[in-house]
This record gives sequence, C-alpha cells and structure tokens, in this order.
Amino acid sequence: MTLQRVFVALTGASGSVYGLRLVEQLCLNGVEVTFCASCSGTQVCREETGLDLSGDLAKATQRLYAHLEVETGLEMVHPDDLFCPAASGSAAADAMIVVPCSMGSLARIACGISGNLIERAADVMIKERRPLLLVPRETPLSTIHLENMLRLSRSGVQIIPAMPAFYQRPDSVIAMVDFVVGKVLDQLGIAHALYKRWGQ
Repeated sequence: MTLQRVFVALTGASGSVYGLRLVEQLCLNGVEVTFCASCSGTQVCREETGLDLSGDLAKATQRLYAHLEVETGLEMVHPDDLFCPAASGSAAADAMIVVPCSMGSLARIACGISGNLIERAADVMIKERRPLLLVPRETPLSTIHLENMLRLSRSGVQIIPAMPAFYQRPDSVIAMVDFVVGKVLDQLGIAHALYKRWGQ
C-alpha cells in the first residue's frame, strides 16, 4: 500500500524526539502528515525538546515546521477537534502512529475509549482495520500494561517499543532515536537509511 496520508500523535510519555523525528522523515519522503499532540504530550515535548506546541494552532504549526526544518506536507490539529477528518472512518488516514505512546493513552485505546481526537482516530483505525502502530515508552511494565498491549496486538495493532539496539554501535542519542524511528518506517514500508541493518 502506498501511503499518502499518515496521522502521527504525540502523547505524554517521555520520548517526544521519537515522534518529531518520525514526522520529519515522513515529510521528507513526501507523505502528508496530520500531527496531533495531547495536552500532556505538549507539556512533555516542551520540557524535553524546548519546542512549544501550545497556544494558537497556526503559530504552533509554524514553530513545528521551523523545528523540523521541513517546508511542506504537515498539518497540525488540536486534540479536542473531533470534527477532524481523522475522526471519521470515511476519511481515515492510510496509517496512524502514536509515538511516544503513554500507558494511559494505550489503555484507553485498548478499551475503545474515545475521549479526544487521538483516541478516536486510533479507534477508527482499529475498526476500519487500517495500520495502527503504537510506540510505548515505559519501564518497568506492569501486568496491566502487558495485558493491554496483548489485547491491542490481537486486534491487529502493531506494538513497537522504544527499544534501541546497539549492534550498529550508535555514537549519539540521535542514532539511537533513528533506530526506533527506522523500525516504524519499516512497518510502514518506507525505505530509509536511518540505521545499519544486521550483517551489512
């Protein structure tokens, strides 16, 4: 399947850089991205990266473009905008990624609770049987966390934990980030050179 529109959501787990790097790579590959940060995700992103996604949506979008150093292909939407096309099965994106995915967001998605646009869009992806990828970033994992992931996996959701590998001998934080982002791109069928593959 050729991806034209992807919904990327950033929630309140640590690891905002994963989501931002993924959005950058998708834009550079010509994929149209609808981006949504939860209220907690916005707070964590500001704390971890210095990027402020709060306030006026148009201005926040400009700051996002400048931070990512991309020029086109990006739309930012508010987490309370349930009139966004992504909230409808008739206008669902080709794929959706929640990165990073907090355990709270993961639990609500697993239970089919749609309290905001991110959770509703994820619910749409599951019911429409379209690709939904979750990148949880938590440790240690409780039995409840693991059971929620199993429930989602049985519903066809891809669980891609933020677990960088070290066989490629990363020499920077961004190299470790790129491994995880590369794994997401692999699942989306998007070619990349973000990490060295085993045996190469």
